[in-house]
Amino acid sequence: MKTRVALVGCCGRMGRAVRELAAETGDIELAAGVEVPGHPELGTSCGSGMVTDSLAVALKRADVAVDFALAEGAAGRIRETAATGRAWVGGVTGLDDAALAELERAAGLVPTVLAANFSLGVGVLCELAGRARELLGPEFDVEVVETHHRLKQDAPSGTASELVRRLAGDSVCHGREGRVGVKPRGEVGVHAVRTGDVVGDHLVVFGGPGERLELVHRATSRSAFAAGALAAARFAHGRAPGRYSMADVIAAFRD
Repeated sequence: MKTRVALVGCCGRMGRAVRELAAETGDIELAAGVEVPGHPELGTSCGSGMVTDSLAVALKRADVAVDFALAEGAAGRIRETAATGRAWVGGVTGLDDAALAELERAAGLVPTVLAANFSLGVGVLCELAGRARELLGPEFDVEVVETHHRLKQDAPSGTASELVRRLAGDSVCHGREGRVGVKPRGEVGVHAVRTGDVVGDHLVVFGGPGERLELVHRATSRSAFAAGALAAARFAHGRAPGRYSMADVIAAFRD
């Protein structure tokens, strides 16, 4: 079954990676692209369709909306997608309460997949981090370090925030400076590094008496995220309404 995709944010870094990979697949049709009004690439080709500033027009040609646009306006895009009965797959980070509420409503109508990171490897990293926390217990300190390119505008990364959620710390400390004293038991430290053109590195450090365990994921190309986004689109196409995660996509992929 071919999956027709309307790609929102099709001319951004992730959008271009998805376009490149979709062109190499036999079961994904990039049916249309969506960009902001006035974008210089409006009217140019995008898969079997064109780049438009109208989500409604793009959705008429698609089964699934894959959204890599900015968080601003996400609530409206989710609402519009769900109203047409199309599935929504989002790699949008920093959603506000209104957008999250809209996502919950949409999940009652259509399949939705929201992921801070579409990499299958990161999905496994999150699972491993949570399991390691359970096995090692509170005697092990936990720190999360994420590194991204200098153009990234939010910190910490959505992936780091998801890792912190899985680690279920008693409190979170974003960086440290000055005489901070002894680290409280159960505190998770989070550190954001911005440098060069790093695609995305995530490190989780568990430190205990006399030993240290480190879990690390390094993305060397955005193609890893693009592959996961397309896997999520395949997963969502034709599925029952609901709120799904990359853990669900990975489980289906494994089966």
